[in-house]
Amino acid sequence: MQHINRRRFIQMAAGLGLSSTFVSQQIGAATGAKKIGVALVGLGGYSQGLLAPALELTEHCELRAIVTGSPEKIPKWQQKYGIKDQNVYSYDNMHEMANNPEIEVVYVVVPTALHLKYCEIAANAGKHVWCEKPMAMNTEQCQRIINVCHKNKVKLSIGYRMQHEPNTRRFMQYQTTQPYGKIQHIIAQAGYGGNGLPASNWRMQKAMGGGAMYDMGVYPLNGVRFMTGQEPIAVTATHDKSHPDIFKEVDETTYFTLEFADGLIAECGTSMVKSFSQLTMQCEKGWYQLRPMSSYTGVTGYTSDQQEFAAIKQIQQAIQMDDDALAILGQGALLVPGEEGLKDIHVVQAIFESAAKNTRIVL
Repeated sequence: MQHINRRRFIQMAAGLGLSSTFVSQQIGAATGAKKIGVALVGLGGYSQGLLAPALELTEHCELRAIVTGSPEKIPKWQQKYGIKDQNVYSYDNMHEMANNPEIEVVYVVVPTALHLKYCEIAANAGKHVWCEKPMAMNTEQCQRIINVCHKNKVKLSIGYRMQHEPNTRRFMQYQTTQPYGKIQHIIAQAGYGGNGLPASNWRMQKAMGGGAMYDMGVYPLNGVRFMTGQEPIAVTATHDKSHPDIFKEVDETTYFTLEFADGLIAECGTSMVKSFSQLTMQCEKGWYQLRPMSSYTGVTGYTSDQQEFAAIKQIQQAIQMDDDALAILGQGALLVPGEEGLKDIHVVQAIFESAAKNTRIVL
């Protein structure tokens, strides 16, 4: 019999009208592998368009539960993903997951200002926590999330998918092998073009964690830290606002310079109106670059000696969640623990302070 891979099997099953739950059960039975039951908290665009489809392609995860404040979404999700009635929760009763052994992980995919609340509920229910980036509004909230997970003896991972992406991980290893010599300068940018979002969108609201720096700025920040294996010692930042009538509360474009103890400088930028995406390491004997560096697809590696590392065909989020599931199963390291999110937010706070005071901030 011709071998059928997971993706093809799902496509065939969908054509026959079989539920995703049945598909996952059949694949799991065939491989004998244990699957981690995942609950998605928040059914917005990222969960609907990326995480839920990615979960269908994972080897070690299964979407088993949903948490939503929008009852009208429930029938569609149940029909599409085979979610049982007893695995549907609201924000008010999600603490009852403590009594549901089918759920092992809670993936918090709500606006940044709500991460702390729902991470705490998940951890106190005895569930492992996957928290979307950025981790929280400030370092105090980040530490509280870390503490509650530690108290309940559950694992905590932050959704920095790029740290799981193969080309990004390939270039990260160059900090040790140094094929182009020591890094001398870095350019890191992540932003998307446009004229902003409607005022009702949480990304345009300061209290909810909106703005370019929280939304996209953690990509260049975390990317530089990941590529160098170093922590910045100082930061200087400025805000650029070309649409003041639209961006009334949050930053639309932020530029920041990171300084490191060995003299390395990283020039970074993020924006909700300017389209740019690159992570370029300029070295003693050449350079290497990810372009784009933060997109959901197409992340390609380039080098000064004409090498090109093609973008992967897999869904990044599927790789991310499988890596995190293996850590829970005791079969791999936890790649992005809570401390990673906390370190980024420490720098983010300094970036806003620098821009507000127009001065260099020592970290």
